[in-house]
Amino acid sequence: MVKIAFNSALAHKALGKEAPAAVTDPELASPAVSEGSTGRCLLTLLGIAFILSGLIVGGACLYRYFTPKRLYHGAMQFSDVSGGAAGESQPYYLPRVEEEMEISDSMAVISVPPPRFRPGDPAYILHDFNRKLTAYLDLTLRTCFVIPLNTSVVLPPQDLIDLFSQLMSGSYRSYLVQEDLVVTERIVDVKPLGFYIHRLCDGKETYRMQRRSSLPGGGIQKRSAEECFTFHHFENTFVTQTRICKA
Repeated sequence: MVKIAFNSALAHKALGKEAPAAVTDPELASPAVSEGSTGRCLLTLLGIAFILSGLIVGGACLYRYFTPKRLYHGAMQFSDVSGGAAGESQPYYLPRVEEEMEISDSMAVISVPPPRFRPGDPAYILHDFNRKLTAYLDLTLRTCFVIPLNTSVVLPPQDLIDLFSQLMSGSYRSYLVQEDLVVTERIVDVKPLGFYIHRLCDGKETYRMQRRSSLPGGGIQKRSAEECFTFHHFENTFVTQTRICKA
């Protein structure tokens, strides 16, 4: 019988060559794998957070600017107290102002049609309650006029809604208040005036105004050389006659 023997040194050497390929240490490999998966998870979470924040901010802007607005219609009859002495009997027919108002929590747009039996121009009047500005768009001239919001004349949004809710049930008798405004300078860029006024006045000549009484010297000047426009409207329990003059 022939016995075949293997050299033990060669056997150990061969096994030593094969061991690195066959044996992997899980304790040495796991840190690299876990670090890679953790980084991917963090990037995924950051991406989701960024998308959610964008959706929240975008949704807030859409709600602010494009939320459905309520539309109201109202009319007022008024007597011109300045036109006669106190206690003088009023004429049988009182002038009447009709207008439509589109309102939200931050703005109100009033559509003023041309008057029937007296001079006056059709206009859009926009009140931005957040920026405290009012813009008049003369529909005949296609020109905008901007002035700080007069809170003593214009009611807050909820009070305006209550007023027009009463007017929708019937006509309302009131009195006339006159407002005299003067153009002071032209506005080249309307973007700083806010989203609403930019949307109303973009592409149109736009001017800044002041109340005549606030001008130096009380605004006393020759009015014969002025070009003036008149609007009758109401944002309160009285009718306002706004007279805008360009020197």
